[in-house]
Amino acid sequence: MEKAAVKGIPYGVASFEDVRSKNRYYIDKTMYLPLLEEASDFLFLIRPRRFGKSVFVSMMQAYYDIAMADRFDTLFDGLWIKEHPTPLKNAFQVIYFDFSLAGAGMERLEYTFNDYCCAELDSFIKQYKDYYDESTFENVLAEKDAASKLRLINAEARRKKYLLYLIIDEYDNFTNVILSEGGKEVFRNLTHASGFYREYFKIFKAMFSRIFMIGVSPVTLDDLTSGYNIGWNISQDPRFNYMLGFPESDVRTMFQYYKDNGKLRADADIEAMLTEMKPWYNNYCFAEEYTDEERLYNCDMVLYYLRHQVAFNRPPKEMVDMNVRTDYKKLQMLAEIDRGNLKEKRMSVIEEISATGSIVMTLKTSFPAEGVTDEDNFRSLLYYYGLLTMKKSLGRRIEMEIPNNCVKEQYWSFMRDYFGRSARVDMTALQDEMDQMSFDGDWMSLINRIAEVYKENSSVRDSILGEHNLQGFFKAYLALNTLYLVEPEIELNYGYSDFLMLPDKARYPEIAHSYILELKYVKPTATDAEVEAKSTEADGQLHQYANDKIVKRLCQGTRLHLLKVVFRGAEIALCSEIS
Repeated sequence: MEKAAVKGIPYGVASFEDVRSKNRYYIDKTMYLPLLEEASDFLFLIRPRRFGKSVFVSMMQAYYDIAMADRFDTLFDGLWIKEHPTPLKNAFQVIYFDFSLAGAGMERLEYTFNDYCCAELDSFIKQYKDYYDESTFENVLAEKDAASKLRLINAEARRKKYLLYLIIDEYDNFTNVILSEGGKEVFRNLTHASGFYREYFKIFKAMFSRIFMIGVSPVTLDDLTSGYNIGWNISQDPRFNYMLGFPESDVRTMFQYYKDNGKLRADADIEAMLTEMKPWYNNYCFAEEYTDEERLYNCDMVLYYLRHQVAFNRPPKEMVDMNVRTDYKKLQMLAEIDRGNLKEKRMSVIEEISATGSIVMTLKTSFPAEGVTDEDNFRSLLYYYGLLTMKKSLGRRIEMEIPNNCVKEQYWSFMRDYFGRSARVDMTALQDEMDQMSFDGDWMSLINRIAEVYKENSSVRDSILGEHNLQGFFKAYLALNTLYLVEPEIELNYGYSDFLMLPDKARYPEIAHSYILELKYVKPTATDAEVEAKSTEADGQLHQYANDKIVKRLCQGTRLHLLKVVFRGAEIALCSEIS
């Protein structure tokens, strides 16, 4: 018997039908379909980008669409739901919208959205032509207004007792673009009172037997769903924590499949690969009940890494996909929505997160557009965008943390751009000094350069937290040294170091030096005695961290440098290495 072809890697593929029909690897999520049916007829789910949302909702479409019943055995062969079908299998006519394709040109806003919806509804009536009278078919195609098309379809479907299922992918994309480009007032006009976007949602509620909407933020949810049952929102429901994203067990099984089928080299160490990926792509949690349990991987980043291993038998030189690097623009959008005191407060929040890696908040499940810049809402948006994740519960509040190195780079890129408005950095010289630090152990030039730029940024620093800004500033520039894993605020020997710079020996075995750096800050008016006290404090901390078992193991084969830098205001008061 002919051996089956090895499954392709579904990197960048958003269609379940494409994944299955073109023999691509699929991590089974169909066991969640019965749970969704039990939860409610009408559901919202919010997850960050690159977590497999589009593949999941297109799987739902394939399962529930009556027009795809003849393909059920083929598309779902070998999957959990094939052996456990529900009574709703292939029972609906499905209207599927992907609002990321709707466009958002500010000058032709309503026309662009209406045009997209009309095209999708025309496709719907053509798909189900045999179910409708000729007059209904022709009237729907002739109508130029999408809301009117919906009403025509609804009237005939009700008369004939057809079940309709509405699935919307990126339900908030359209309005989030408007919010960033047009501001809160344009958004409010769109979603309140007689706004045309809101009118669609009024029709949706009365028209469909079941609705499933998925997106990345709760802003539209609050503005559009007045009177809808709050139970629709399953975003923090523990039953669905693992529904999107990859648990490590699934990642291990997938990598083993490619090794067993000769796509990874015979001596490939899968556990070593997981160890390498985890600090970059893992650590997501979406339900408080699971903060102490297994964390989730970002789907796209795992597939990016795997594709590189299969193609070149080594990890990617850049652990962060270029497509993800641009995500930090979301921070820019959120920070720039308005000016004045609110903007300064948001910058202070970003600065605190960048410096400490975490922040405490009350997670908001939804809020109106006009509240998007409120501090608690802003913190919640960072979580929904995937820029924070749940760490642990603190009574009624939650401590959130930066999930991984991939997201840390987004914060640091944002902060570098922000700092760069006040003082330019010679990036070529900076990279040369980073090489000297890595290979020659000459760290002083790099520290002095970053400190000089920090001093020039004093006008920026006036509006945000001084000590947090100092840590955030150094992190933003030290992170450019991709030869190291820059670990801020890591727990070492019952304390938390400011910076542990671990050489990436797996990819750069020639690196000869590793570092622990303690930054200390005193006010510009501080005395020499106060500076000396901070210096002595740093000595004790550095010796404590250097004796940690993890440090000794991970820095083995390099010379470990223990550095302390004390700033008096914007000036270096003391900078030295201790033995």
